[in-house]
Amino acid sequence: MRPIWKGSISFGLVYIPVAVYPATREEKLSFRQLRSSDLSPIRYKKVAEADSKEVPADQIVKGFEYERGNYVVMKDEDFEKVRIESTHSIDITDFVDLEQVDPKFFYRPYFLEPQKGGEKAYAVLHKALSGTGKIGIAKVVISNREHLASVKPDGLFLILELMHFASEILSADVLKNGSATAVSDKELKMAQALIESMSVSWEPEKYRDEYRTALMEIIEQKAQHKEVITKAPAPPAPTNVVDLVKVLQDSLNRTQSARQKRNATRPSTRRSTSALVKQRRRAGALG
Repeated sequence: MRPIWKGSISFGLVYIPVAVYPATREEKLSFRQLRSSDLSPIRYKKVAEADSKEVPADQIVKGFEYERGNYVVMKDEDFEKVRIESTHSIDITDFVDLEQVDPKFFYRPYFLEPQKGGEKAYAVLHKALSGTGKIGIAKVVISNREHLASVKPDGLFLILELMHFASEILSADVLKNGSATAVSDKELKMAQALIESMSVSWEPEKYRDEYRTALMEIIEQKAQHKEVITKAPAPPAPTNVVDLVKVLQDSLNRTQSARQKRNATRPSTRRSTSALVKQRRRAGALG
């Protein structure tokens, strides 16, 4: 995997050479628009609104609509005039407690790999952040755009996670109700019991994109000219819950029953180990 960016982390007088790699990828299916009669791909042409004529690439300029119908044309040299102090440095200006930052601010992680000569300082920063529960808040330029970002420890490495600016975070004031509705002690205890019964260790690999998988199955069936078999849709869940405690109790009973069935079908490690020991002892006696 090639780095998308090389530069350094800086804080105080410390400079750590690093390379930046993507930490995520988006798995989605791409579809082309086709003409139904012969499946010819549809191409898009750039046409002017004024006369619907196609516009060649060398006649297209970038414009910003500062008021309805009025534009300011921006040329390449105008963008070059926007001077950003550093385009190859992750400049940490502050350190803050991670728990103080609203999760909505984070949106895209990248791996940070130390480069030659920066391994020691990289390790020191990683251990220092891990021990304090703090993250570095920085500015970084990626793809000619300045981003707010954080530097945080993740396993054996540091990650750079791009963040939204405060002006980009929307307020929930426009929403109604929320969690202000009164809740009885019985309802709360039952909900907590259900949550506890459904609690497991975090295993991200067990969660898969079922929609994408099902869609690929249909695509493969159609590609092989097979009949597409559709499953009956599940009945919609009731939206008007009259007795919440009963619903919670029924959910708890079902969850506990499912867990007992899983445990019953799971092979006993202890029994298998004991049998193995006896087998080895018999084998030793026979030898």
